[in-house]
Amino acid sequence: MEVFTPAFEDSHQIILFDHVGAGKSDLKAYDSEKYNDLNGYADDIIGIANELSLEDIIFVGHSVSAMMGLLAAERAPHLFKKLILVGPSASYINDGEYVGGFSKSEVEELLDSLKTNHMGWSMTMAPMIMANPERAELTEELSASFCRTDPAIAQQFARVTFMSDSRSVLSACTTPALIIQCSNDIIAPVEVGEYIHRKIAGSELVILEATGHCPHLSAPEETILAIKAYL
Repeated sequence: MEVFTPAFEDSHQIILFDHVGAGKSDLKAYDSEKYNDLNGYADDIIGIANELSLEDIIFVGHSVSAMMGLLAAERAPHLFKKLILVGPSASYINDGEYVGGFSKSEVEELLDSLKTNHMGWSMTMAPMIMANPERAELTEELSASFCRTDPAIAQQFARVTFMSDSRSVLSACTTPALIIQCSNDIIAPVEVGEYIHRKIAGSELVILEATGHCPHLSAPEETILAIKAYL
């Protein structure tokens, strides 16, 4: 984020936060019942907005956090001006004609692996998610962030993420949205971005040349340009 967020500081107020259970958040505030689905995280986003008296919010969310922001905007549309959804996925599991990227058995295997060996899972998944093998420092940064997370929280968060299905709320979104997808992303294939684009009326879709699931880290300049062009 050292490169990404400063690009907008001259024109926007920047609010950064760690989801409860991650980063530098207060782990004592983690409630496994509240955070057993994405709605708990959406409630937190609305809570932050209300606490800081924010309005005309441009919410930038990456991966599953993009869907948390979309859920928050559906509940409190008066707070949000635009949504920037980076690598979002409405559902990670293939379902009929819907391409989520994984079969249910693949997701279960992934979750079992995380439960059995948190450290090994982190070191195996990080290079697949980042998908920039020539830039080992990015993979190491992502792997380290996984390893710093409390294993029990990481397991629940992963299950909530990969078992989530937010397809039903897409058509209810009334907030203008930009969907940013990478050209090759194992977590959120291009088909997912195209599906979300079709379901959210008036949305815009940008497919980056960047690969992997974290373009704000691996290709910040291209990601910044896409967002600025939309804004």
